[in-house]
Amino acid sequence: MEQYYLLWLATSSFVTFSLYGFDKWQAQRSAQRVPERTLHLCALLGGFLGGWLGRLLFRHKTQKPVFAVVLMIATVVHVAVMMFLRRG
Repeated sequence: MEQYYLLWLATSSFVTFSLYGFDKWQAQRSAQRVPERTLHLCALLGGFLGGWLGRLLFRHKTQKPVFAVVLMIATVVHVAVMMFLRRG
């Protein structure tokens, strides 16, 4: 079960990271953006690592504290799930 969860986290993180990059690119072009709700949802569903990396590497959404809060919550939740799966 743990392997599937880790695969889910890796896939979710890749998608979230890609969305952060795409949103940054769209912002630079003044084109249609990825809704913030979508970025938050992706992080909460397991893409928190991609979210952190996207913020760091793309320097994107760093001025909005709510993104750090959502990523922190997602990180805590998913670390707790991982710990639970390791014990079970």
